Amino acid sequence: MSHQPLRAAIVGSTGYGGVELIRLLASHPQVTVTSVISSSAAGTPIAEGFPHLTEIRTDLLDGVDPELIRSKADVVFLATPHGVSMKLAPQFLAAGLKVIDLSGDYRLKDGESYREWYKHEPAVQADVDNAIYGLCEVFGSEVADKSFISNPGCYATTAALALYPAVQAGWIDPDSIIIDAKSGVSGAGRGLSLGNHFSEINENFKTYKVNKHQHTPEIEQTLSRAAGRPVTLTFTPHLVPMTRGIMCSSYAKLTEKRTDADFVELYRKFYEGRPFVRVRPVGQWPATKEVWGSNYCDIGFSVDSRTGRVTVFSVIDNLVKGAAGQAIQNLNLMMGWDETWGLRFTPAYP
Repeated sequence: MSHQPLRAAIVGSTGYGGVELIRLLASHPQVTVTSVISSSAAGTPIAEGFPHLTEIRTDLLDGVDPELIRSKADVVFLATPHGVSMKLAPQFLAAGLKVIDLSGDYRLKDGESYREWYKHEPAVQADVDNAIYGLCEVFGSEVADKSFISNPGCYATTAALALYPAVQAGWIDPDSIIIDAKSGVSGAGRGLSLGNHFSEINENFKTYKVNKHQHTPEIEQTLSRAAGRPVTLTFTPHLVPMTRGIMCSSYAKLTEKRTDADFVELYRKFYEGRPFVRVRPVGQWPATKEVWGSNYCDIGFSVDSRTGRVTVFSVIDNLVKGAAGQAIQNLNLMMGWDETWGLRFTPAYP
């Protein structure tokens, strides 16, 4: 192990993804967070906005000053809103820094698709082409020794990990896929909006962005790689009255007769050696609380011989495996380190 820790800066430290990076990196044996950055709260102690960091982080928030960040950091995590990262990432890359972007600015390889789904002008295509899509358990080998990683979205991670092995193996018809997804409220970020007020969420269960969610083309892009042809699917997200967690119930038509045990065997072989995907045994299905606060994705199956369909259940903590945890996992893979460093948290239960 090197005696010189990697210096990390976190742009967007006052958001949920940014503050989760702070929590997780505090346990990393090779990384020191040298700059916590916020465009809206520069000059104030970070513990002022997040009292749980009292006496843990006593530094003041830096502003978004590329020159200052370059002097303090070797790697920059961009936990910023969509449309912001594309303005910052090229500057840091040009200065020789490594960049891990948690926004959606570089996930979609097609600029027109980004414009349609994100309602922003896309990033420069050369930069998009340079960004490696870091779905660790599937494309982790592509991350090693790279300098620019686009971290997958939370829903996209949950759905793609659940479906990629079956699509690649030809066990399901990709054109039959329907993904029914539920997320806790933290996925919407810390900003205030009417739809996220307690009285709007409590004792309520609602769908949103029907046929319009920006993670739809991201999931299709990944599964198209698995299928070797374009994949179009139905993805419907729902908001549930809990803080953390995502569950995807994914439905698909079988291409031939299979059993639950067949799926367990296929997935265990596919994810062999990948410590953060846990495939449940036959008859066990995961719940969001069973991965709470951790970097795990748990997957279970139910084959319905009556309809010729399979349901794949997958769960993650949206702030960890769906954001900060996977970003750190990508850093570990990028640097050639043990991919579990800083992430070996046992889920908090109950």
